[in-house]
Amino acid sequence: MRIISYNVNGIRAAIKKGFVDWLKTDPADVICLQETKAHKGDVDVAAINALGYHDYWFSAQKKGYSGVAIFTRILPDQVITGNGHTESDDEGRVIQLDFGDIRLINAYFPSGTSGEHRQSFKYEWLDAFMAYTNNLRKTNPNIILCGDYNIAHKEIDIHDPKGNKNTTGFLPEERAWMDTFLASGWIDTFRVFHPEPHRYSWWSQRFPSVRLNNKGWRIDYISTTEPLRNRLIDAEIFPDVKHSDHCPVYLEIK
Repeated sequence: MRIISYNVNGIRAAIKKGFVDWLKTDPADVICLQETKAHKGDVDVAAINALGYHDYWFSAQKKGYSGVAIFTRILPDQVITGNGHTESDDEGRVIQLDFGDIRLINAYFPSGTSGEHRQSFKYEWLDAFMAYTNNLRKTNPNIILCGDYNIAHKEIDIHDPKGNKNTTGFLPEERAWMDTFLASGWIDTFRVFHPEPHRYSWWSQRFPSVRLNNKGWRIDYISTTEPLRNRLIDAEIFPDVKHSDHCPVYLEIK
């Protein structure tokens, strides 16, 4: 199974920039999108379905905000929208699909960029989500969690760690959450195959030269639970795919 996780920063905007043409290149079997900023009825899904993808959506109640979707050529055994966290579900942040013995979770973690209230919500969401996944693992030990985590974990994951030490997305508390999360039995699959620096998945749009000069952050991840380690085949980041301020991240798994 080839999986891509991609924050498209608005699926309609991404389509105008060639997203469907990119799908025609067969980038993966399962495409997990975050920040769709749309409902299914807003998008020409016929062009996506024509490429062999089934589409599943979980959108925010607020129009033009948040939202997740999964396009998959492999029919899932079950589709679950949300994870029972009311405010999170209102914002369309989690969709889950079962494929055989694997539970795939596509999540758009909150950002704290709009102020202290949202940073507080982010911490509450992180704690609630870890508790949710810890409980889920009791019945579903094989989990793939992909999405925009909105956290650069280590100094290697950000172009300017010193300059961003007080910036949301690289705060000590957020990084400590990632430490705890990964230590509890999760694998950062990209780092299994790529220990090298300067590999990022998001670049600020405030300055056009930022992406050109690769001054980015790695905040998009595909993590798996430890029992799937011996089934990992490859992982990658595709910075040359440019429909968004993020780029796709990739995992191939048996």
